[in-house]
Amino acid sequence: MSKTPRLPDAKFTERRAELGEAAMQTLAELGYARTSLREIAQNSAFSHGVLHYYFTDKLDLILCSVRQYKARCVTRYDEVTAEAASFDELMEGFTAGLAATVRQDASMHRLWYDLRAQSLFEPAFRADVAEIDKSLERMIWRVLSRFAELSGTPVRVPSNVAYAMFDGLFQQCLMKHLAGDRRAVAALKSQVRLVVGQLVGTVTGIPVRQPRHSPVIPRAARRGAAASPAASASR
Repeated sequence: MSKTPRLPDAKFTERRAELGEAAMQTLAELGYARTSLREIAQNSAFSHGVLHYYFTDKLDLILCSVRQYKARCVTRYDEVTAEAASFDELMEGFTAGLAATVRQDASMHRLWYDLRAQSLFEPAFRADVAEIDKSLERMIWRVLSRFAELSGTPVRVPSNVAYAMFDGLFQQCLMKHLAGDRRAVAALKSQVRLVVGQLVGTVTGIPVRQPRHSPVIPRAARRGAAASPAASASR
C-alpha cells in the first residue's frame, strides 16, 4: 500500500509559512477560543484537508502564524535605531513606530496576548511563547541600549525589567485602543517618553508638574523669616 508522498522539507516548511500567513487575519479576528482548522478553512481559500495536511491541529497553525508575525515585529525598530543621530530623533521614530503598530496591527497583538494568556493553561504553548517573549525583550533592549549610547547614560534596570515595563504600557494601550479610547495611543507615546527618560536619565518632552501644596518650611526657619523685617527696621 503506497503512502502519500511527502513534499521535501524545504517545500513543506515554505508551504506551511504561506498557509500560516494566509490564516493570520482569521486567527486575529476570531482569537484562540473561537478558532478551529475548519473555521479557518471556511474563511480562506484553502480546504480543511489542506490545512490538516500541513498542521497537526489549530495550536500548530496558530503558533506558526504568530511566530511569523512576531519575527517581523522584532525588527520593526532596527532601522530607526541604527539611523537615529540624536536622542530626540530616536524617541520620535520609536514612539511613532509604537503608535503605528497599535493602530495598524491591533488584532494581531490581541492574538499574541491571547496566546500568551493561554500558555498559562496550555503546556504546548509555553516553549514558543517563552521564545517569542525573549525575542521581544531583546528588541526593547536594543532600542534602550541605543538611547543609552546617545544620552551617555547606562540603562538603570536589567533587560527583563525594562521589557516588563514597556510590555505593560503597550498592553494597557492596546486594551484601551480596542475599547475605542481615542487618547490611548497619544498617552502611550507620552508614557514611553517618560519611562525612557527615567531609565536612561534624560526626560524629553514631558512637563514636570510642580506640587500643588506649599513647600514645608521648618518652624524655626519660619520664625526667623518673620522676625527679619522687624529686625531690619530696628537697625
